[in-house]
Amino acid sequence: MKPILLLTSLIFLTAQPVWAETHEVQMYTRNARGPMVYEPDFLRIAPGDKVRFIPVQPGHNAATIDGMTPKGAVPFKSQINEEFTVTLTIPGGYGIKCSPHFAMGMVMLIEVGDSPETIFPADLPHRAKDRFDAILAENPE
Repeated sequence: MKPILLLTSLIFLTAQPVWAETHEVQMYTRNARGPMVYEPDFLRIAPGDKVRFIPVQPGHNAATIDGMTPKGAVPFKSQINEEFTVTLTIPGGYGIKCSPHFAMGMVMLIEVGDSPETIFPADLPHRAKDRFDAILAENPE
C-alpha cells in the first residue's frame, strides 16, 4: 500500500497546474498609452499558465489571429464584454486581437515557453502590424 501512496504523492507534486500562474490582461478603449489597447500588450508565460482577459471598458474581446498560433494550438474567441480565461499549453507565439478593433491596431502578443517563433501573416492590417513592431521593439528576446 505504501508504494501506491508514494506514487500518488509524486504525481500530485509534479503536476503542472499546481505551479501554473494566471496572468491578467485588461482591455481598454483608451488609457494612458493611447486608444484600443491591451494592458499589458506582451506576456511571456510558461506552458500551462492561464491568461484572463478583463474588459475594463466595454466593446472588447480577445481572439487568436488566424495564422498567428503555434501548430496544434486551438484557436479561441471570447464574447464581447465578457471576462474570459484561457490556458495556453503549446509553446510558441500567439497573436491576439480584439475582433471589432483589429484594424485599429488592438493586438497583443503572448509568448509561451522559451524563445518561441512568432509568425506574422502578410495580410495583417497596417495598424496591427505597426503595433506588433512596437511590441517586439519594447520586448526583445
